[in-house]
Amino acid sequence: MIEIVEQIILAIQRDVPAYSRPLEGDFGAAVRQGVEVALSRLLLELPGRQEPALTRSDRVVYQQLGRGEARTGRPLEALLSAYRIGARVAFRTTSRVAVEEGLDPTVLLPLGESIFVYVDELSATSVEAFADEQFRQVGERDRRRGALLELMVSGRADEAELRTQAASAEWVIPSEIIVAVVPLDDADGLRIALGERALVRLRAEHAVAVIPAPVGKRSRTDIDKALGGRRAWVGPVRSWTRAADSLRAALAGIELEPDALGRESGSHGRETGARWVQDHLATLVMGADRELMGDLARLRLAPLDGLRDSQRQRLAETLFAWLRHQGERNKVAAELHIHPQTVGYRVAQLREVFGDLLDDPQGRFELEMVLRAGHR
Repeated sequence: MIEIVEQIILAIQRDVPAYSRPLEGDFGAAVRQGVEVALSRLLLELPGRQEPALTRSDRVVYQQLGRGEARTGRPLEALLSAYRIGARVAFRTTSRVAVEEGLDPTVLLPLGESIFVYVDELSATSVEAFADEQFRQVGERDRRRGALLELMVSGRADEAELRTQAASAEWVIPSEIIVAVVPLDDADGLRIALGERALVRLRAEHAVAVIPAPVGKRSRTDIDKALGGRRAWVGPVRSWTRAADSLRAALAGIELEPDALGRESGSHGRETGARWVQDHLATLVMGADRELMGDLARLRLAPLDGLRDSQRQRLAETLFAWLRHQGERNKVAAELHIHPQTVGYRVAQLREVFGDLLDDPQGRFELEMVLRAGHR
């Protein structure tokens, strides 16, 4: 049997490129053990006996081979090819011996059948172990990548620690990143959509993704496409060691009043899809201290307090459009879908309510600020 073992190993090295190197160390020992176990079962134990093709100890051998392939990163096809080659060599060698000994060729039929059954069984065992190991590796890598993301956005780790964690998580470090925040109910399939280069972590309220910064317009378009249909905010570009800053800006975007965002001049906002912080910087800066902005809004919009709710809303809407269009009546009318004469009538009401404040540059600036921030 030793001669057949050597023939099988030589054939595997010759015909399977992945195993062309000398079969040494733990890997070589595992392959040799697999061949010896197979031959022992096929030639000495199985013929004429009604037993399972693989015993419990047999399964352990071929599970280890399958796991070993997953750990080395080789495709499983190399191992399965080795099994088929080993079976072919074993059958050819035993057939030649049988003929030389003058045995009836029909005695080879049960052996051939046993070989086919045995190869199927050990292949299935290795495939299962290979898949389990891959699943375990993916789960472990995802856990490490999630931990890396949390470390990055915490802002508390130095670069050396981050690099160590990135290497452990098998994450290629980009020079710059952006951080996207997506509500949990829009986060299904986010990791797949963003691809392997992104880190994704589900939190209590949002999914957070660290993404290599786009280079050029096309890359930004790719991110928009990946986030399409999701209510996402994308933070500004930062060094990969400053992910916490990008996350903070993205979270500030989520907290924006929808009305303030929708009315921002030059806004690229949509009902769904990625909103980029860099497109809404003025609105975000104005909303940085919401309490103080609320104080300013109560002060500047106080003249409207005595009006009916419907009248207050109508005049505030007109005032916002009038300020943004610098008093151009036709543009205000087009935006509000009213007649220019109606605009003139409302502006007259506004002047009556606000008085000289509408002629004061600082006053107009502060009014526009609070209206952009969504106060009415």
